Amino acid sequence: MPELPEVETIRRCIEPELVGQTVTEIIIRNPNLRWPIPEDFSRTLPGQKIVAVDRRAKYLLIRTKAGTAIIHLGMSGRLLVCSPDRSVEKHDHIDLILNNGRLLRFNDARRFGCALWTAGPAMQHPLLKDLGREPLEDGMTGKYLFDQSRRRSLAVKEFLMNSRIVVGIGNIYANEALFAAGINPARSAAHISAKRYNKLAAAIKTVLKDALEQGGTTLRDFCDAAGNPGYFQLKLMVYDRADEPCYSCGAAIHYVRQAQRSTYFCGKCQR
Repeated sequence: MPELPEVETIRRCIEPELVGQTVTEIIIRNPNLRWPIPEDFSRTLPGQKIVAVDRRAKYLLIRTKAGTAIIHLGMSGRLLVCSPDRSVEKHDHIDLILNNGRLLRFNDARRFGCALWTAGPAMQHPLLKDLGREPLEDGMTGKYLFDQSRRRSLAVKEFLMNSRIVVGIGNIYANEALFAAGINPARSAAHISAKRYNKLAAAIKTVLKDALEQGGTTLRDFCDAAGNPGYFQLKLMVYDRADEPCYSCGAAIHYVRQAQRSTYFCGKCQR
């Protein structure tokens, strides 16, 4: 699933292509994504000028004066900016045709993504209004994580992946940040000190910023809106490295299933 660095990479790629352009037409080949594409999406968006392309958590927000298109890439979704003569592939579900002759194409093989519309304040949409803090913003501090973790019985990795606490970290980056902070992913969130949460908050920011600089992580089929893969997978310290030696101490990297997700860690470096 595309996580925050991948979604932000796509946002940065499509923003200069979309902002200032007018949507002249929408082609919907399959309206049945995770939720059916609402009629307002295809009825209201044509004729609207795109004024901004923002991101909240893993959602992309294409803003116009009439409202906002809310797009989530799900497990396998892709956005591609291309010319209208590009051949249509099997899972190309939506085209937003722009007045400059280009188009934004949404492809989603598994159809777990979504394309929704809201005429009201986007941040009050039911999918967005209860989300937690953005991990790269100033408010996401060690103190915030420490305060949120009190009286919670869940493991710290699950805590980090709770979108009502902090958004967009995802499985890959939770593994990597916990390694960077030296914290065992199975450790109870409530039993971690404020000092260690300060280190974890800093590690989260460092890992995510590094991933953004590398264009995200491509393990299977992720690419940005220009078709370029990410390269952060070349810098992964623990994720997908089961039984390989830890780069820090040489001990074998452990693999376990945790809350139905793959967890990788070094039993010697992470306590």
